[in-house]
Amino acid sequence: MKKSITTLLLLAATMSLSAQTTGNTYFLPATAMKFHFLVEKTIYTPGELASYAQRYMKKADVKQEPYTEYRIISTKMEPIGVPDTTKQFQLSTDRRFSISEVQRSESGILLAINTQHPAPNTQSAPFTPARKKRRLNPKDFMNEDILTAGSTAKMAELTAQEIYDIRDSRNQLQRGQAENMPKDGQQLRIMMDGLDTQERALMQAFDGVADCDTTEVTIEFLPTQAVERQLLFRFSRHFGFCDADDLAGAPYYVSVVDERNAKPDETKGKEKKPKDELGLNVNVPGRIQVALYKEDLALEKYNLYAGQFGKTESLSPDLFGKKMTSKIILNPTTGAIESIKEEALDK
Repeated sequence: MKKSITTLLLLAATMSLSAQTTGNTYFLPATAMKFHFLVEKTIYTPGELASYAQRYMKKADVKQEPYTEYRIISTKMEPIGVPDTTKQFQLSTDRRFSISEVQRSESGILLAINTQHPAPNTQSAPFTPARKKRRLNPKDFMNEDILTAGSTAKMAELTAQEIYDIRDSRNQLQRGQAENMPKDGQQLRIMMDGLDTQERALMQAFDGVADCDTTEVTIEFLPTQAVERQLLFRFSRHFGFCDADDLAGAPYYVSVVDERNAKPDETKGKEKKPKDELGLNVNVPGRIQVALYKEDLALEKYNLYAGQFGKTESLSPDLFGKKMTSKIILNPTTGAIESIKEEALDK
């Protein structure tokens, strides 16, 4: 099962952008960070004979009560593009410009002009958990004497004796001292595997069973400015992911450092637009550094380019003239130009 959590920092308007993008309207992307957390959930069930583990098996650490425990076993981040509502533009495709094709994503992000983006969907495939092994049932491996024992204490004693007999049989096979030795190595492996399975099943009656399930939780974070230790989520060993105000969970923070050397273009939007403006804009993304913390412990650091931390530039209408045209592919995550190719038009 895959869960998804989206932080409040993602613009709510992006939910309906696809419907708003009509005609030649498009968006440039803001670069969000999609964190993938693999979370292991362990459900422990005590064995029927757990209270006798110390007496018969010399195991003092066997738990007597059931419990459920969560832990994050891996963290991965991938940058994704989301429509930037502050960068909505109208592309002119009248006869003055040699534009025959405009490709946008489902959410309206501009992907390509006069060509198709080779990989418009760059997001990773969802996590698929491995198939769980069938749980062994200790009673399927108990003999008649164990199953008909008059008390739990007697049942524990006989089960322990059966385990010790299995171990003794395995040792004799390993030393070549068994009365009925197998004829070849394959038979030996089959016999050893059978003894291992019997012991593992019977030991569950003392040790109990820990069932583990791994799920993927994704959290999307949209950085908009430099921040220091901003709360991203909370996580509890006993409850898993928690609400931001639930103090039962340990806080996980995110910090963003803006590494741009130049200041943002303060004249953006104030310059006088030419009469024949094409309306084709691209991002020049800026570099940021993002760090993930668990309380005071630094966990991961990421360096990436983000469209919202750079500037926007308008492309010249001369790229789409009457004699020459251009094929342009944009990065769907940052809005930067990936490739541009000029071609002569047929006369």
